[in-house]
Amino acid sequence: QVQLVESGGGLVQPGGSLRLSCEASGFNLDYYSVTWFRQAPGKEREAVSCIRNSDDNTYYADSVKGRFIITRVNAKNTVYLQMNSLKPEDTAVYSCATQNCGTVVAGVPPTGLGYWGQGTQVTVSS
Repeated sequence: QVQLVESGGGLVQPGGSLRLSCEASGFNLDYYSVTWFRQAPGKEREAVSCIRNSDDNTYYADSVKGRFIITRVNAKNTVYLQMNSLKPEDTAVYSCATQNCGTVVAGVPPTGLGYWGQGTQVTVSS
C-alpha cells in the first residue's frame, strides 16, 4: 500500500519539544522533496519546512526558523521534524507531503499531485 503516515504529535507545554515522523510505504521517499505543512483552526495551511530530494538542502518558514529541524533517514524511508521551543501558536494539525520546496521558499501553492499523510495533532498548552 502506497502511503505516508505521520506520528509523534501530542500535547506539550510551551518551551517543550516534539519530534514528528513521516514514514513512507510502497515507494522510496528519498526520490522526493518532502514538505511539512500545518493548519490551525480558522487559519490557512502553512508550509513550515522542506527537505529537497536532490541535495537534502533544508528550508524553513520564518515562523519556525531556528526552532524546527527537518531531516531524513533513507534507511527508514522517513522524514522527521524536530520541533523545539514550542509556542502555543505552533498548535495545529501537521501533515507531510511530497511537495517541492517552492512551497516554503516562495509560497507556491501545493499541487494536487503527490502523496499526503493524514496529519497528526500538535497542541502546545500549559
